[in-house]
Parts: sequence; C-alpha cells; structure tokens
Amino acid sequence: MAVSERGPRERMVFSAAQLIRREGVAATGMREVAAHADAPRGSLQHYFPGGKEQLVNEAVGWAGRYAGNRVARFLAALSDSGERATPSALFAQMVRQWTDEYESAGFAGGCPVAAATVDRARSTDATRQATAAAFAAWTEPVAGALTELGVPAERAGALATLMISALEGAILIARAEHDVRALTTVARELGPLLDAAVRDRP
Repeated sequence: MAVSERGPRERMVFSAAQLIRREGVAATGMREVAAHADAPRGSLQHYFPGGKEQLVNEAVGWAGRYAGNRVARFLAALSDSGERATPSALFAQMVRQWTDEYESAGFAGGCPVAAATVDRARSTDATRQATAAAFAAWTEPVAGALTELGVPAERAGALATLMISALEGAILIARAEHDVRALTTVARELGPLLDAAVRDRP
C-alpha cells in the first residue's frame, strides 16, 4: 500500500516507524510524526489517546508484522528467480534487503523494533512487551518458512532466532562502520549451517 493510499491513522503509525528507525524513540516527537505523515497535529490525540507510548507501540507492532509478511515475499522472489529455495537463500534475501538499502540510500536507517527496544524497553513495560511481540511476529514466519524448506520443526524456531539475531547485530555494525561487511559476512558464514539443518532431518 502506497503512503498516499493510507488513512491518517495508518500514515502516522507508518511515519512513526520510519522516524524511529532513523532517529530512535527519544528523538521522535509527536509533532515530527504528524508533519512526516502530513496529518493534522490534533488528530494525534484523537487516534492515539495513550499518547506517544501508544503510537510507539503501534509503530513497533507494524514493523514486526511488516518483517514477518516479507518472509513470504522473499520465498516468492526465490521461486520467481529460479534460484533453489534453501534456508541459506532465504537468509540471503533477508540480508539483501538491508545491503540494497544501505548501498543505495546510505546507513541512516535501522530496525525500528531494535531501536524501540534499546530506547524504551527498560523504562516502559508496555513497550518492552510490544517489542517482544514484534520480534515474535517476525520469528514465527521465518521458522515456518524454514520448516517448509525442510528444516525439522524442533530446530526451526531456534534457527529463526539465530537468523534474526545475527541480522540485527549485523545491521548495527553496518551502521557503525558505514559498510555492509558485517551483513555479507553473516550471510556467508551462517548459510552452510542453515542448509546443514535440512540434511539433519531424521
């Protein structure tokens, strides 16, 4: 859905996620969100009576669902390209989303869920819960995809956690270094381990 096709509420949640991924929670103000979303400032209180905390939590939830929904698109892209669908190829697609962004647009943006975790999880339990739920909304589709690709169900959840943890860490290092080295490294080094899990099926 294009930004222009979203209603004002959806635009503000989307805008909050975009600002958080670049600036963090603390530096993202309600006024900036309204301006980014091209929405009247008064509408913030109408749509988000819980204030900034509610908006942040909804933005985090949106980000988790977005990441989870992309998993099916990554698998479809593998099918369309004729590339063999393997766990390593899936992870390479997940990494490529970030290397493509950083190589084309610079290193300003990160994961909004990670940013909210760092900024607010210790001080706001509702946001900690929202970030945990967002990671679950991402991890579960990855685990499901791994199972489809032949990874035993009892290992799929652990490997999905490993993939997301490695990706989040590599995103952080890439932003610090202004280099995609960490991202390409985790894709290369984790790939054989992920594919070996398919061969380990009983």
